[in-house]
Amino acid sequence: MPVTQDFALSEQELALLPTDEEVEAYARSGWYLTRKLFTDEEVDELTAASERFYAGARSRTLPARPPRLAYWQPEHGPVQRHNDYIHYESDDIARILRKPIIGAVAARLAQAAEIRIFQSTLIYKPPIAGEPSNLVPWHFDRHYWQTCTSDDMLTAFIPFHDCDVEMGTITMVDGSHRWSEIGADDTTTRHFAERGREDLERMLEHNAAHNQAEVRKIPMLIPKGHMSFHHCRTYHGSGANVSARPRRAISFHLQPGTNEYRPFHLSTGDVVTYNHDVLVRRTADGRPDYADPEFCPVLWRNAEH
Repeated sequence: MPVTQDFALSEQELALLPTDEEVEAYARSGWYLTRKLFTDEEVDELTAASERFYAGARSRTLPARPPRLAYWQPEHGPVQRHNDYIHYESDDIARILRKPIIGAVAARLAQAAEIRIFQSTLIYKPPIAGEPSNLVPWHFDRHYWQTCTSDDMLTAFIPFHDCDVEMGTITMVDGSHRWSEIGADDTTTRHFAERGREDLERMLEHNAAHNQAEVRKIPMLIPKGHMSFHHCRTYHGSGANVSARPRRAISFHLQPGTNEYRPFHLSTGDVVTYNHDVLVRRTADGRPDYADPEFCPVLWRNAEH
């Protein structure tokens, strides 16, 4: 998988970057809706490439299977599909995801000199109103990234079509990334799919009360070719897809260039492991290297760096 070398934007792309006011708004709210960053043709190719992937096409496969890998296969049936490492296994999808403008927007929001891919997940939410797997409970991503040193990681949610409430779009809890946290324990390192929805609802309510904050839920209404970004500590979730067509998207997790692996111990003494830890190369001192260009390629680097 070739590494992007041209970290430059056209005049038209420069006009797509967040303004200073929008960067300040992201710092307050913890989310941002972009301008149109993909052409209709690029989005349509994401859809076509995802269908080829579901039919079995792979540019390459993971050299090992991490213990917590999300990886839908046809025998799993008509549930919500999640397939991690789509940027690694599909070059057709990676080529579009790695447009420099995506990393440049992330760099502006995170105030980072460099942005690398951290993870990417292909998502398909079937048009089945009562499907339990379609409901994504309130959570924030930083809980699952305890092996990371950065608190400025962020996620782009990239739908392959107009995406609204009817389709079960991603919904943010406004400003929640600025809350101080209470009630966190070892269970927060477990993915929301491994926890009870009611437990996560209570955690959101307790943390809001602790911060004397209103739980203000903002559904992201995202036109085709646009995307949302959210801070790694922003609570978010999504509802059922009650439309007549599937909701197709990619969750694109990004890390500043300063992010590194750190050991994180549970109360049992066990060390938390992220999927990368069994895949990426090692640093000189033996730690998993979250700058491994095979799995975490650079998406954007400012010219002065």
